[in-house]
Amino acid sequence: MDKFKNKFREEAADHINDLEDALLLIEKDKGNKELVERIFRSMHSLKGGGAMFGFTMLSEFTHNLENLYDRVRSGKMKVTRDLLDMTLASVDHMKLLLADEGLDEPDFKSRHLNLSLQIKKYVENDGEDTELREKNDDADLAKDNSKTFYIYFEPNQDIFNDGTNPLFLVDELHSLGECKVFAHFNKVPELKNIDVTKCYTYWEMLVVTQENVNAISDVFIFVEDQCELEIMEVSDKNILTNEQIVSEIEKLAEERKDVGINEIQQIIKKYSIKEKKEEKLEHIISKKEKLPSVKENVISSIRVSSNKLDQLMNLVSELVTTQARLSLYAEESGQPELVTIAENVQKLSRQLRDNAFDIVLVPIETMLTRFQRLVRDLSKELNKVVVFTAEGADTELDKTIIETLTDPLLHILRNCIDHGIENPETRKKLNKPEEGKILLKAFYSGANVHIQIHDDGAGMDVEKIKAKAIEKELISPDANLTKKEILDLVFLPGFSTATNVTDVSGRGVGMDVVKRKLTEIRGEVELDSELNVGTTLTIKLPLTLSIIDGLLVKIAHNHYILPLSSVNKIYATEHEKVVNTYNNLIVLDGDQIPFYYLREEFGLPEGEQDIEQVIIVSYEDRSIGLVVDEVIGEYQAVLKSLGKMYKKQEIISGATILGDGTVALVVDTNKIISQFSEVKIKKEN
Repeated sequence: MDKFKNKFREEAADHINDLEDALLLIEKDKGNKELVERIFRSMHSLKGGGAMFGFTMLSEFTHNLENLYDRVRSGKMKVTRDLLDMTLASVDHMKLLLADEGLDEPDFKSRHLNLSLQIKKYVENDGEDTELREKNDDADLAKDNSKTFYIYFEPNQDIFNDGTNPLFLVDELHSLGECKVFAHFNKVPELKNIDVTKCYTYWEMLVVTQENVNAISDVFIFVEDQCELEIMEVSDKNILTNEQIVSEIEKLAEERKDVGINEIQQIIKKYSIKEKKEEKLEHIISKKEKLPSVKENVISSIRVSSNKLDQLMNLVSELVTTQARLSLYAEESGQPELVTIAENVQKLSRQLRDNAFDIVLVPIETMLTRFQRLVRDLSKELNKVVVFTAEGADTELDKTIIETLTDPLLHILRNCIDHGIENPETRKKLNKPEEGKILLKAFYSGANVHIQIHDDGAGMDVEKIKAKAIEKELISPDANLTKKEILDLVFLPGFSTATNVTDVSGRGVGMDVVKRKLTEIRGEVELDSELNVGTTLTIKLPLTLSIIDGLLVKIAHNHYILPLSSVNKIYATEHEKVVNTYNNLIVLDGDQIPFYYLREEFGLPEGEQDIEQVIIVSYEDRSIGLVVDEVIGEYQAVLKSLGKMYKKQEIISGATILGDGTVALVVDTNKIISQFSEVKIKKEN
């Protein structure tokens, strides 16, 4: 049973996230009926699943909320800020109920009682008097949109083994409207052959409701693979109000083993009930078939444990390493057939690698609900009006990167609201709209993903930052820094320009941690700001952390791999031109290109080679040359950690094992250039 409870927890978490997202959306469009239906449906699924899998507290708590939004759906109550505040607080409580169903924590139990009482009062005191309620009820009767559905439900005999009670499902249908249930026992064996662990009963039901077929299907969502299920609309009216129809169906049910949809339709025709349109009647579902739309939804995607995905990526990584060994052995053996096999294995491993990447990539939109919730709650707390929007939310990243990225982005958003966006009065004085804006924009750039967070707030005072850095003795008073270098000072440990320490930010702890977290996932961060205009923070991230397409090069007896995404061109040049240049500039295709001689930078002795290779890589908006001894070719590099001893080594991203068993270091070209540039500046000064 624990296995099924864990599965429900995962599905319930999805429903809660969808519910929270819909609540944040409806705040901007309070009259949106589709969002109300989406909220109601999420609550309904949580209530039904919670009751089935033993989460009684969650089921009862959600049932009260469902009653509340049923009034919203029927037009008896309006969506207000107070209602949304209470519902969002209830959503937070639902998350806790999934983890602590028994309410073991005293504070948690008190919170549960208080919220339940608030919801109950809200349902009872919805601001309508009796006369108005009666008018609404009469109006509802006058425009009754009820339809009648036929349901055939035959559970598999072993359904009890999963802890499912079919009677709960039958009872759940009564919450949708008026029901007429016919239970059939003709498949129950003789007493001596009965197995008490098996279910022999099946049901036929007529349900009159204003819901659609999807709402009925949701009742059976957790057992659709454990039963024969047939759902069909038989009339666009309430046929249960016609006593003659009900009497004839009941008589037929007593005389026969079951009634059947065909007989019910004939009875409806007989008594001149408006017939369903002919094209819809042709889609009658047989007892041995399930509802097609439900089945399609089930097989369109599957839920997989993240541990299994990690194992898959590890196995793919090992396969890539083994394939490299096979290719090297085939090349050395000189056997044409073996070379062909090695080439085919290489193609297959690359396709498998790409497919595995696609599986572990997660869209950025999975984080957006948390961001929207933070902006909503924090702006209210600080008495600011802030609108959060997102572009490129379908941009995908490795799930490991997404998991690590969430906290840094939350901290950045806190800073935007606390330090960036001004209060409405200040914005008025600056001729700005009272409503501050925060934009999160994500897009692909080569093999990387860029995430930009822009606010139209106060911006950052470069002179103030420089003065604070001098005061803290982080830089010397006569230091000549560019605007970018001054802005980068905010990422130093302990740096803060905030005059007041708040619960949100201003303690000098945060932006250095943000940069460190991003560095751990091979990310880079850039800051740009204009005083009283706004601030833009750009994060550059790799698509994945496990395998990269690289360029294998050699310097002396050592092998290195450069990310192929950063390589633009490769030139062969004479050794003398490299060592005898002025200020490390070399002319290539008529352009002067600054370069770094990696033999010298890595502290290796000068070689005897006459020809060396200049690899042109992209760095910010410029092209920089990296001089190596030899370029071997493209290589799929499986990244391995260097361990704790080399954790602070920034220019090396990791290592990979080559086909012959030797180790090649994977270098970060951006870190190499920035670090060697700093060393060069210090030497010149």
